[in-house]
Amino acid sequence: MLNLQQREHRQAWVLLAPMVIMMLLLTAWPLLRTLWLSFTDAALISTGTSPNYIGLDNYLYALTDPDFRDAFGRTLYFTIVSVAIEGVLGVLVALLLNQKFVGRNILRVLVILPWALPTIVNAMMWRLNFNPDYGSINALLTQLGILDSYRSWLGSTDAALNSVMFADIWKNYPLVTLLVLAALQSIPEDLYEAARLDGASAWRRFRAITFPAIVAPLGVALVLRTIDAFKVFDIIYVMTRGGPMDSTKTLSFFVYQESFSYMRAGSGAAYAILMALMCAVLIAIYLLMLLRQRRRSTAHEA
Repeated sequence: MLNLQQREHRQAWVLLAPMVIMMLLLTAWPLLRTLWLSFTDAALISTGTSPNYIGLDNYLYALTDPDFRDAFGRTLYFTIVSVAIEGVLGVLVALLLNQKFVGRNILRVLVILPWALPTIVNAMMWRLNFNPDYGSINALLTQLGILDSYRSWLGSTDAALNSVMFADIWKNYPLVTLLVLAALQSIPEDLYEAARLDGASAWRRFRAITFPAIVAPLGVALVLRTIDAFKVFDIIYVMTRGGPMDSTKTLSFFVYQESFSYMRAGSGAAYAILMALMCAVLIAIYLLMLLRQRRRSTAHEA
């Protein structure tokens, strides 16, 4: 006879089985198919012959491909700089929104608005703002006297990637703000009052009370944003198509071009697997952070 716990365990697996099967069909099978293609010279358009098995040739070529290394460098730059700015900006805005002032609720709604916009809409909006003929960015900077004439932001190899990063930061920093603000709301006001009575400065109150309370959710937000920024594609596709002169071609866009523009499914699959492995490392870091946070919470409760 099965005890109650065993029956509940079996019933849970029965209920979860349809979802698990669906996830395997939608995730595991495409991944295995991509892995197999990465060991072949398959083309996207069928030539009537079966793809030839070429072993690790695609991976060896990827590791020595200067274009792949350049795309990796751009992706790393995009990820590190944008996530760092989003972290600092998100914390500062969260601290502001945690204060009591007239119109705070309206400002909170306005802060959330960029994050609520679909990425495609955000990309199109900023593409128009950076337009060299009638964009609002050029109009504002020339009226302020910062620029003498209109500039082609997305057409410059020096400014294109930073312009895309600006649009990405504007859209995604509210995520950091929301998570940090939620943590700030959980801090008892009595702690700040006691610190003020002890003569603690604003910086010391932040270091001793605020930062320990927000470090865990801030870390989770930054890891999530790092994973998302590392695989950025849609905003680049809409704003620059990887140009000019490949100056905004990130890893995701590189894989897209290799697979669908150049029709090389085999090498494209190898590039995709390498990128998936890089993302897996970031996901592992995220899971370790969650595990460490859970252990700390358990120890604190005990």
